[in-house]
Amino acid sequence: MKSYAAVDLGASSGRVMVGRVGPDSLELTEAHRFPNRPVRVPEGLRWDILSLYGGVLDGLKAAGQVDSVGIDSWAVDYGLLDADGALLGNPVHYRDARTEGVAEKVWATVPAEQLYAATGLQYAPFNTLYQLVAARGTAQLGHAERLLLIPDLMSYWLTGEQGTELTNASTTQLIDPRTRGWSHEVASRLGVDLGLFAPLRQPGDPAGVLRPEVLEETGLRGPVPVTAVGSHDTASAVAAVPADGERFAYICTGTWSLAGLELDAPVLTEESRAANFTNELGLDGSVRYLRNIMGLWLLQECVRAWGEPELGSLLLEAANAPALRSVVDAGDAAFLAPGRMPERIAEACRASGQPVPASPAEITRCILDSLALAHRRAIEDAQRLAGHPVDVVHVVGGGTRNALLCQLTADACGLPVVAGPTEAAALGNVLVQARAHGLVGDLASGRHLLTRTQPLTRYEPRGDTARWREAQARLTGR
Repeated sequence: MKSYAAVDLGASSGRVMVGRVGPDSLELTEAHRFPNRPVRVPEGLRWDILSLYGGVLDGLKAAGQVDSVGIDSWAVDYGLLDADGALLGNPVHYRDARTEGVAEKVWATVPAEQLYAATGLQYAPFNTLYQLVAARGTAQLGHAERLLLIPDLMSYWLTGEQGTELTNASTTQLIDPRTRGWSHEVASRLGVDLGLFAPLRQPGDPAGVLRPEVLEETGLRGPVPVTAVGSHDTASAVAAVPADGERFAYICTGTWSLAGLELDAPVLTEESRAANFTNELGLDGSVRYLRNIMGLWLLQECVRAWGEPELGSLLLEAANAPALRSVVDAGDAAFLAPGRMPERIAEACRASGQPVPASPAEITRCILDSLALAHRRAIEDAQRLAGHPVDVVHVVGGGTRNALLCQLTADACGLPVVAGPTEAAALGNVLVQARAHGLVGDLASGRHLLTRTQPLTRYEPRGDTARWREAQARLTGR
């Protein structure tokens, strides 16, 4: 067996996991977990990137000797380096307000339909492209010689080598999903200097070896290679979907829900753009055709506002609350910013003429019903727009621990839901490393290994979907 360290950085916490892989075995253990708390400073919301890097070093020390290291994280955000390779300030958080109104400025130069036809990326106010346009004219960007996306920045600090991993680069809205290279026309028209980016890397490519100083701090014996993985955590999570064949949908659940299909080619139609689907790049030439949904962020913010009540009891009470009494649009940008989430959900219900949930259990049920309904809409729309029918929905990520959400998703979709694995991003990270070192074959082989070695739970749909259709019509008018 060989051991691989998977550095998996999420929007609210980071972790270093150790995957031990053999010919017919895959074991995953947690070496170290640490918080990821953004900091609001006078100039806006920033990531505490040095604290994150410190957590990575502590995690590698706790992991013990490994055969390789891979890094994945959330998408779109980046650090800027000066000519000496030093970081120019803490990276801006994607929830920062600096991109408000920027999309309209971009569309005045490159209309939204042209931008989608060129890049295939759904509209999200925090896409890297909008962040770079918002930063235009700032002293920080003016002094930058290099831009590294978050996992590439961590890799650079570990190895001293710079690169831009493709699956994460595809979230910048500067990649052409047909050629899987930079969209020079979009960048040129919007004044984005693609020379800021390091050369593109593919998942599985070597990304350097740990620097002597890192070896000394972590106690590891060199050389320890760093391997490029699907460095967008969703790319790694989709690689760990334990699917058999092609007729499946997936939902990567956590702070966000990413619901969609794995395709061979992008869908770049105007209808797809209007439905706000994105075409991000995955492993082995695949396309992650999906819609971003606000996800368990809604519940996380409510739980924080309520003083961190015991989640199991809250979900049990929510299961007994009236079903589909009130629902909200879980993809509404009105829920993007932190703060006052219970009040904002109540206000949305009041504004739409629905009963206003009052207790934590009622608000939690509203959130979970709304998420299941958003999952239903996304999977129905994806099948229609891509002409790609499915027979099963795979739910991976942190939301697999929420049995109520998994069951409601099966009910809403009218399809069986297979939940697991929970640590999908870390497992996908490990599989790419193991494949790069010859222990695992193709993507299908890795998925079969997951099916044999990871606990999975199946949820069958209950009843018909008439009530869900009615709730969807109430919310969307169709």
